Amino acid sequence: MITGIIIKATAGFYYVEIGDTVYECKARGAFRNEKISPLVGDRVDISLNGEKGVIEEIHPRKNSVVRPPVANIDRMFIVSSLGIPAPNTLLIDRSISICEKKGIEPIIVFNKNDCNSAEEYESVYKKAGFITAVTSCETKTGIEELKNLLVDGINVFMGNSGVGKSSLLNLIIPEQRLATAEISQKLGRGRHTTRTTELIKLGNKYIADTAGFSTFDIESYETVLKEDLPYTFREFEDFLGKCQFTSCSHTKEKGCAVIEAVNEGIIPKERHKNYCQIYDEIKNIKEWNKRVK
Repeated sequence: MITGIIIKATAGFYYVEIGDTVYECKARGAFRNEKISPLVGDRVDISLNGEKGVIEEIHPRKNSVVRPPVANIDRMFIVSSLGIPAPNTLLIDRSISICEKKGIEPIIVFNKNDCNSAEEYESVYKKAGFITAVTSCETKTGIEELKNLLVDGINVFMGNSGVGKSSLLNLIIPEQRLATAEISQKLGRGRHTTRTTELIKLGNKYIADTAGFSTFDIESYETVLKEDLPYTFREFEDFLGKCQFTSCSHTKEKGCAVIEAVNEGIIPKERHKNYCQIYDEIKNIKEWNKRVK
């Protein structure tokens, strides 16, 4: 039995990296009976028969997202465009909430700063305590700084069509991405045509190449319960438990410490406005049908 990491999963085949070697594996049938699917990013134990393998055990996950299907994420780079489309802070804040709930560090990236300034948006998220990056694929501004934000472990880039996510990845890992595509084509031998997520290695870092996936995908499959939502807005932390009513939703109640902090300029109004909209969307979701794991 040897241990490795799944770097690609497609059509029932799992490609497990162990050292400098990648093994094509199938999952043992018991996983299906237990309704468990191995995910890209999983640490797994495999048994080998020549160059082929069988996944015998999946190590405990610290987190996972359904779409794109990735486990054990360390940092999520949420990419927005300063050109067209303009930043949608509601989408950003929904994505941040999911990351916070799952213990994933969100990094807010504002791309295309050759089109417009990021100052207004960046100040809101820096004030809220988030790491931000400002980039341009046209002028190569901020690319090295963005690379320095990659951590040892698994880094995922997400962003909707047109924000420049693929262009950023091509600048960050050009040779690795090309080499991975060539290896992937060889491994797949042309039989897999579905969209896949794949980990690209850069030293001790892995970058999830999630072409075809967007912030809409993660938000469609993941939801935070209303009881948990205030704790996913990190600038609320100092004020939670200090409201007049213990059942305070922090949306419109009198004596709400969070709203007082908003009125005093401690919490950005835009963030609270988005909180209220998210709360309104999820307030009827119950524990029994929640989708966040």
